[in-house]
Amino acid sequence: MTEQAETRNKHAEQVTKLADAMLRTALWPAVGIVVIGAVVGLVWIGTAGLFGALVGGAVAFASSLATLFMMRKSAAMDPMAVMAVALGGYVFKMLVIFGVMTLLRGVDALHTLSLAITMMAVILVWAGAEMVAFKRTKVPTIIP
Repeated sequence: MTEQAETRNKHAEQVTKLADAMLRTALWPAVGIVVIGAVVGLVWIGTAGLFGALVGGAVAFASSLATLFMMRKSAAMDPMAVMAVALGGYVFKMLVIFGVMTLLRGVDALHTLSLAITMMAVILVWAGAEMVAFKRTKVPTIIP
């Protein structure tokens, strides 16, 4: 094996390790936020609030899991390619979220504000949990 191939394998192992830690750290807090959003939406708004919160949580989960999927799929790539995947993936996710939110805006069975607040809360909690996982996981930021 060449030295460059070994470096890439080490890099892929570290990225996969980090993705696993991020999923473990973020999953249950995000589920808790969806449950809280659904209960609050049901109590204050009714079934439209419940459905809005559940859909918002599902959209946020899909977005967050897409990030981890991209991390795993690009882990063995050259670091410059990984950055391109990260930036392109972020732009693509934002376009998809905007498109989905635009399509869901006119659905009467969903309370728009419950959907939006739950989605944002899940995304923020997930991002915070990813930061905690990064800090706790012993992953070198520069892999020789």
